[in-house]
Amino acid sequence: MQDEGVKRLAERVAELAVAGVQIGVAESLTSGALASALGAAPEASTWFTGGVVAYEKKVKFEVLGVTPGPVISERCAREMAAGASQLLGAHVVAAVTGVGGPGPEEGQPAGTVFLAHGPVDAVVVDQLSLYGEPTEIVEQTVTAALTALIDDLGARTERQPRQR
Repeated sequence: MQDEGVKRLAERVAELAVAGVQIGVAESLTSGALASALGAAPEASTWFTGGVVAYEKKVKFEVLGVTPGPVISERCAREMAAGASQLLGAHVVAAVTGVGGPGPEEGQPAGTVFLAHGPVDAVVVDQLSLYGEPTEIVEQTVTAALTALIDDLGARTERQPRQR
C-alpha cells in the first residue's frame, strides 16, 4: 500500500507532465518503489516510460552503462540517469543509489543517497543524508525523488505552455 504523501507527490508529477515529455527512472536503493509510485499516478501511460531496477552492481554496469567502480557516488547516479534516459527514451529522469543500512557501504554511512534528476541535458545530482531504519530511508528517498521531479517539471512547464 502506498503512503498518502507519496501518492499525492506522484499525482503532482502527473499534473505537471507535459504532452510529449517522457519520464523515466533508474533505481538501486529504492528497488522499484519510485517506479511503482509513478506508475500508479493518473495517466501514467501517457508520460511514464518506465524504470530500471539496478540493485546489483552488474546490472548498473551492463544494462545502464555505469562505469565499473564505486556505486554509491555522484558519478554512478549521473551515469544511471543517462543510461535510463537512453534505454527508456526519457526526456526527464530520476536515478537513485545509496546506502539503506543498517551499516555503511563503500565507506559511506547508512542514509547516504545520491539522487540524479532533471532534463537529460541538465541533470543535477543531490547528495542526501537521511536517517532511520532502511525502510524509512527508502521512503524518504522516494519522497525526495518525486519532489525533485516536481521541481524539474515545474521549471520546464514555466518555459513551455501546457498541452493536453
